[in-house]
Amino acid sequence: MNQCTAVALLPPPEHVVALSVPGHRPEAGHVLCELGEDHDHDHAAMLWDEGGRPGSAVWVRWNAEHTRLAPLLWCPALRPQDVDEACGLFVGHPAGHGWEVSDPTDEAIAGDLAKRHPHLFSRS
Repeated sequence: MNQCTAVALLPPPEHVVALSVPGHRPEAGHVLCELGEDHDHDHAAMLWDEGGRPGSAVWVRWNAEHTRLAPLLWCPALRPQDVDEACGLFVGHPAGHGWEVSDPTDEAIAGDLAKRHPHLFSRS
C-alpha cells in the first residue's frame, strides 16, 4: 500500500525560539505521515527516539483539529520473510506494518537512480 500523503507544519519549540538570534526566528518544519494511505485514525510521524527504554520514541500525531506529541512504544511485529526487519511504526498503529507501506516518490527516485547508476544497486 502507498504511504499517506498528509503533511503538517510544526512550529519550532519555544526553547529553540528563545535561543535564536533576535530577528531570525526559526521557521516551522514539516512532517509527513508514515502510515499507509486511507488509515482511520490520526496521522503520525516519528520525531526522535532516545532509545534504551520503553516509550522513548516521540511521535507527532495530528488531525484537522489538533497536533500533539506522544511517546509511543515500537510495534513488536517482525517481517515474516526477514525477522531482522521490524515494523518501524508504533504499537497499535492503523493500516499495514512499516514494510507494507511504500513511498511512491522514494521508489521512483530509487528506480531512476538504479537505471542511471546500476553499479550502486547491484546485489553482489
